[in-house]
Amino acid sequence: MVGRNIYRLPIVSVPESTENDQGSPAGVTLRGPLREAMEAPPTVYELLGGQRFFDDLVDRFYQAVETDPVLRPLYPRDLRPSRARLAGFLAQYWGGPPRYSEMRGHPRLRLRHMPFAIGWAEREAWMTHMTAALDAATVADGTDRRLPDEIRDLMFEHFNNAATFLVNKD
Repeated sequence: MVGRNIYRLPIVSVPESTENDQGSPAGVTLRGPLREAMEAPPTVYELLGGQRFFDDLVDRFYQAVETDPVLRPLYPRDLRPSRARLAGFLAQYWGGPPRYSEMRGHPRLRLRHMPFAIGWAEREAWMTHMTAALDAATVADGTDRRLPDEIRDLMFEHFNNAATFLVNKD
């Protein structure tokens, strides 16, 4: 947003006394984007255990891709770079550090996938493997807890929409 100072805070009320309503010391009252950011809940990335969760999810997904007769021909012989890119993209998308964009620029999802013939068979195979990986996923905190249903459903919806968006042939 050119010309707009997004860091300007509509901030501050100066206290009339040195105590607030609860008898605690009064101070600056934050309002606006800074307060919202400070009170925001953790990101999905943080809730699921950080990068390790996305690495594990992508590893499970690519284990299935390695032997899939529909998808395997779309990938290079060495799947390690593909794994790293997908894990990095997903981690960033779900609130992790922007390493993917730092290395590759804007995701340009459709443009990056345009060289590959992606039809409904490819979309369905991709979704089958990603859904299985998601269903087997656990929070990466050493507890083996299943994903909370709300997060699993949100991720499934994202994958489902993205897979459909990438279809580029009949």
